[in-house]
Amino acid sequence: MKKRNSFLVQGMILASASIICRIIGLLYRSPLFDIIGQAGVGYYSVAYNIYNIILLISSFSIPLAVSKSVSARLAKREYVNAQRIFYGALIYAAVVGGIASLVAWFGAPYFVGTQKGAELALRCISPTIFFSAILGVLRGYFQGHNTMVPTSVSQIIEQILNAIFSILMAYVLILPFLPSDSITYQIASRGAAGSALGTEIGVITGLIFCMAIYKMYQPRVKIQMRHDRTKYIESYRNILKILLMTITPVILSTAIYNCCPTIDMTLFSSILVDKGMPSFDVSKLYGVFSGQYNTLINVPLAMASALTSAVIPNVSAAYALGDKERMNDNIQMVIKITMMIAIPCAVGLGVLNVPINGLIFGVKNGVGLGAGLLRAGAVSVVFTCMSTVSNGILQGMDKMRVPIWHAAISVVVNIVVLYFALTYTEINTYGLVLATTAFSIVMSLLNALSIRKYSGYKQELVKTFLKPFVAAALMGVVVGLIQFGIMKVLPLGRIAFTICLVIAIPVGVLVYFAAIIGMKVFTEEELQNVPKGGLIIKLAKKLHLL
Repeated sequence: MKKRNSFLVQGMILASASIICRIIGLLYRSPLFDIIGQAGVGYYSVAYNIYNIILLISSFSIPLAVSKSVSARLAKREYVNAQRIFYGALIYAAVVGGIASLVAWFGAPYFVGTQKGAELALRCISPTIFFSAILGVLRGYFQGHNTMVPTSVSQIIEQILNAIFSILMAYVLILPFLPSDSITYQIASRGAAGSALGTEIGVITGLIFCMAIYKMYQPRVKIQMRHDRTKYIESYRNILKILLMTITPVILSTAIYNCCPTIDMTLFSSILVDKGMPSFDVSKLYGVFSGQYNTLINVPLAMASALTSAVIPNVSAAYALGDKERMNDNIQMVIKITMMIAIPCAVGLGVLNVPINGLIFGVKNGVGLGAGLLRAGAVSVVFTCMSTVSNGILQGMDKMRVPIWHAAISVVVNIVVLYFALTYTEINTYGLVLATTAFSIVMSLLNALSIRKYSGYKQELVKTFLKPFVAAALMGVVVGLIQFGIMKVLPLGRIAFTICLVIAIPVGVLVYFAAIIGMKVFTEEELQNVPKGGLIIKLAKKLHLL
């Protein structure tokens, strides 16, 4: 129980940092929209999606590989080999990251397709792939030492600098074209490039921070290495082989799983341009989808991803020992906690779509299509979180190839749904929401069937899904009434949005918390194993809910 709790605590540390980063990311979106417009954000999103795919293929899984390899050797007190893993990973990251950066730079004109305004942004962000690869090695090294703190702090620093310099550099690069009555092609293109430079500056700052922490680790590491009695010193050839065996399956699964944004962007642009819509207008629509809808939908996903990363090692250990009872207990716990977060987030985003979108992106940019997309696609939060968790569970059970096949099938479904939605209807941007939701639903169902097949796990439905849904629905009614009342009294604007959210969110949290405890979704014993569980139990008893 203590081990599970420690994983949850580590997960909460990383999750908290992820949520803070997402909030910072949300806060700077509004001024960025005002400076470079929807088209500029669309161009940046095109460049970022391509950058993200190249990063995924080249170095995304490096932290996982380094973490697993370093921690395994530290457990055996092989301190010299653990350090050699680190050095070998640095060489691998430098070579692969450098090549990938050059591919992004020289391939930019071809990768962006019809969205030529994204070419400069992609070239500006391409060196970030190299820096991210090195940063990934350092983060994996710290995680191998069983601490999420350096990773968490560096993520927050990276995002703060990203926010500041994305706005600053975007403004600096468009200065020659100001003043202007409208967002022109030049302003959108150069503004997107400035935002890309902000992302690069953020990563470089995170890298400098992690290098400083690594320097502080060295005296302790050198003492450990001096006392190392390991007879077998691993060769760098063997280290490279170990890294590749760990990295390759994760790369394939993650690359297929994350290729949807680029496929969707390409298909969306091609079909709408063929139907007669100007390319600049297509970029505006895609900018709303990627810059507003995706940004908000991904906030709860950060929590689910962090919790999964922290708990999955327990699943892996239990599977290796053949302890199905313990493994299934961990599977149930991580799915239940994830759904406890995802379901109310989906309801909250769906009900409060106008004040959330309007406050972050402004009345001009946030109210309208962006709010409508959020209302229509909020349910995808549940399935996206579920697919992320189930992916990690299957990987923890050493079924590395299974998520690859499931992702491939889901991508095909995504493409088919998007093609028919765009070709035979006029729903345009809503087609993207429909397609990505279909992807996550298919992925979740296929993963769930495989988990049951390989573990014998039978999903509990009432406490994991039904009761949280009832509690979230009750919460949705309450916050919806609060929103209705405030919007009737105050004029549409940021003041009304702020007052609405300041009142609705805390009230909603209290209603949901009371309903969850009152319906006995968690037993007192289960609450003890949740971070700050004792405090939750104490509060619940004061409110006579336990």
